[in-house]
Amino acid sequence: MEEAKGVVKHILLAKFKDDITPEKIEELANGYANLVNLIEPMKAFHWGKDVSIENMHQGFTHVFKSTFESTEGVAEYIAHPAHVEFANLFLPTLDKVIVFDYKPTIVRF
Repeated sequence: MEEAKGVVKHILLAKFKDDITPEKIEELANGYANLVNLIEPMKAFHWGKDVSIENMHQGFTHVFKSTFESTEGVAEYIAHPAHVEFANLFLPTLDKVIVFDYKPTIVRF
């Protein structure tokens, strides 16, 4: 196994407050996705809703995954004014949140 050079995955698990509509969630997800166009070290973004049948989500309903070129890129993203502005809109809509950054490990057989 080998750790991917530089690349960092930034995972955000979210449970939105009960009064946040599906339309508002989609609007927020689109705003989150647009950060790729505004913050250079942010290379990719994906999101989705829990569809697991295992019922182990602990109340989290959505996942947002970003890819960065490095840990320094994540730090630049966190401090970037566009991220700060978006976070000030996004975070108040959440009931629960977990953020986890990792460097992917490549498994070769």
